[in-house]
Amino acid sequence: MRVLIVGSGGREHALAASIAASPHCLEVHAAPGNPGISMIAKCHPVVADDIEGLVALSRDLAVDLVVIGPEVPLVLGLADELRHIGIATFGPGAAAAKMEGSKAFTKQLLDAAGVDTAESYTVTDFAGAKLAIGALGGACVVKADGLAAGKGVIVCDDATEAERAAEELLGGSLGSAGSVLVIEERMEGPEVSVLALCDGEAAVPLPSARDYKRIGEGGTGPNTGGMGAISPAPGVSDEQAQQIVDTVHKPILMELTRRGIRFNGCLYAGLMLTETGPRVLEFNVRFGDPETQAVLPRLGEDLLPWLMACAKGQLEERPLKTYGGSAVAIVLASRGYPEASESGNPISGLADASIMRDTAIFQAGTAIAHGKVVTAGGRVLAVVARGADADGARAAAYAAADKVSFNGMQRRDDIGSDSQG
Repeated sequence: MRVLIVGSGGREHALAASIAASPHCLEVHAAPGNPGISMIAKCHPVVADDIEGLVALSRDLAVDLVVIGPEVPLVLGLADELRHIGIATFGPGAAAAKMEGSKAFTKQLLDAAGVDTAESYTVTDFAGAKLAIGALGGACVVKADGLAAGKGVIVCDDATEAERAAEELLGGSLGSAGSVLVIEERMEGPEVSVLALCDGEAAVPLPSARDYKRIGEGGTGPNTGGMGAISPAPGVSDEQAQQIVDTVHKPILMELTRRGIRFNGCLYAGLMLTETGPRVLEFNVRFGDPETQAVLPRLGEDLLPWLMACAKGQLEERPLKTYGGSAVAIVLASRGYPEASESGNPISGLADASIMRDTAIFQAGTAIAHGKVVTAGGRVLAVVARGADADGARAAAYAAADKVSFNGMQRRDDIGSDSQG
């Protein structure tokens, strides 16, 4: 098969590595890709939100399958356009991708499907926000309705903090993404991500994961796109992941089908494990980043046929084979992230880290300058290692991460521990 991967981050690098290793894969292409991806795939200078350009590229390359990584092209309808010209595509159409493009829509869908989630209010002005915050007792979560690159969720300890967050979002701090807000109950418990491969009707769970969103150790500071991940999530067995898919993912697929919408791709459920059971925090309509970097190295079988089965509506509902033990992904970020980031700083130690056993380096915000790999974004790399257990994976990942450096590098040193956030 000829496969085109859309995107340029660490998630897409992990996908490219898994797909390139498949005996069914003839060629791997990426648009636009990154320097790490270019070592295993042919990269093309077409950005991920250029829908017309990506459709033309897919046609010109005569690809058998397109795998869409980021959320923006999904929300813009890339999958619909590709399917219209007969190209098999892993990724939902725009109608289903609205689950990530609008948190208010997702809350409506959850209620209609009878899936447990936080109490919430959808508001469009500050007066409504104040009423919602008061109704929830002050401590709550303020969410921008639209796409915000992982930065539109603010966990607030009291009414003053929540009102400030609402005022900033409604005032345009994240552009049009914050013109509508979802203000919801603040739930307590450990978080878990369960990603499922879906073909519109069937759903098969990938190994569970836990993402570490906040910039600071111990779950402090602002939210980011993710500073690391562990798979499986502590305390979440494969049997529990299957139960979550049965009670969360499948009812959502059924509700979408009732509305005439088919979901072909990866449905990501972010959940809080509360005292009363799992409750949904959010849905994403694609592979998570950095969860994918920790999950895919644990797969014990070829991923590519599964992706094609999802695209064609032929998914077999059986458990995926996985390696035992755990995997930990540590994100190395630029100085200033998440508010800003530095670029152009040379990265050293990549070769030394890459040759360590059961270790992989997935590039994200990187570029080539004067023949060297340099920083080119907020999250620069993910250093990933497998181990016999969580402690072993964590130790191996940090041993590899210790070999990599660049000016202004940030990382958390508690990824894979009991720290939350």
